[in-house]
Amino acid sequence: MTLKKKRLKKKSRLLSHFKHYLLGVIIIFLILILALTVATVIGRLRTEHRQNALQPFYNTTGLSTTGQLGQVLRSEPLGVSLSNGTAERIIYRTQKGDGSITFSSAMVFIPNNSNAGTPRPVVAWAHGTVGMGDQCAPSRTQQPLNAISWVDEMLARGWVVTATDYAGLGTPGTENYLVGADEAHDVLNSVRAARDIPAAQASSTFAIWGHSQGGNSALFSASDATSYAPELHLVGTVASAPAAELPALFNETTGTLDWVIGPEVAVSWPTVYPNLNVQQITTAAGYNNYKKIANQCISAAALGGLVRTSLNQEFFRTSPLNSPGWLTAAQEQSAPILKPSQPVMIAESLQDKVVLPNTTALYIQRSCQADADLTSLWLADVGHVQLSNTIGPQVINWISDRFANQPTAPSCNQQLPITPATDPSTS
Repeated sequence: MTLKKKRLKKKSRLLSHFKHYLLGVIIIFLILILALTVATVIGRLRTEHRQNALQPFYNTTGLSTTGQLGQVLRSEPLGVSLSNGTAERIIYRTQKGDGSITFSSAMVFIPNNSNAGTPRPVVAWAHGTVGMGDQCAPSRTQQPLNAISWVDEMLARGWVVTATDYAGLGTPGTENYLVGADEAHDVLNSVRAARDIPAAQASSTFAIWGHSQGGNSALFSASDATSYAPELHLVGTVASAPAAELPALFNETTGTLDWVIGPEVAVSWPTVYPNLNVQQITTAAGYNNYKKIANQCISAAALGGLVRTSLNQEFFRTSPLNSPGWLTAAQEQSAPILKPSQPVMIAESLQDKVVLPNTTALYIQRSCQADADLTSLWLADVGHVQLSNTIGPQVINWISDRFANQPTAPSCNQQLPITPATDPSTS
């Protein structure tokens, strides 16, 4: 055999091996795609099965709107494992900002000890943005403790913990997302609900902790507590990464966040401000998809927003702040400044890419100028989602001091680690 033929034969063998290798890679790739597709379908079916099984519990048809606010109308075990207590899923009576009666779901965590004495103090948790679809409600998810990893430690201290879903999220109706009075009523009535559960032995003394959207809710709850629920005694409020300064936040966030937060605001605020025109401020893509996106849970909405942003699609055609009606709504739904007699802790991370830290700094600056009893907690390298779990020990210690009636250690005399944002509505 000539040298040329040997080379051709060798080349042919190499080409054959490469073809087989390439075919193997393609087959493996197709198997992986198939497996991912099957896993996705199975996951979706399991979620649908779970939500269908839960739906009768969350159906409030026929429940009476007459009776005490916070009355527990339905309850069942939440089905989670805790070292220091038990958990209930409940439906309770609450009230919208306009005075109409509605219903909210919630989780209530009850200690298996009396380490704080009885009746037990209460911590009301207000969760952040999760999406407006019923399946997104924390009490309806498969892993409801993921965002509140600190709850068992609170139970170990003998505290009752409530965690409202907010009315219309999980239950029928529309969640009034970033509508302060509505969410405040849900938070405060969740404390009343805990007191309506005999086994909880809940006292009238309580603290509030909210994160992100829930930080806004917590601050509104604290502001409204005395007038709305005078029988309760609020000792302190924690707001981590609070969506407190909405005009500044709208002014500075763009891209993917617009596609996540924008649709929920576009669904929610017109229910309170009927004169708001969604089409006036959104692009064609935004207007055609905002209701669908708002109904997605946060991870799906964020992924979709990332894809749309990579395709240079924008949600807003113009800043909502350019419309007098939307600007007024943003101003009215920004968090109130608490009174000097109301201890508050504000926590934030300099690496927060969702609630931008300079907007939190603006709220702290305004609060300190009003002589607020404010303690700030700044972290350097924690993301928005991880923040509330990361600061759990510090928050628990701060709340423990408030329950023990210890003096506060305000930090308004400390320099802010970041320059506060400018409020575009007043500049």
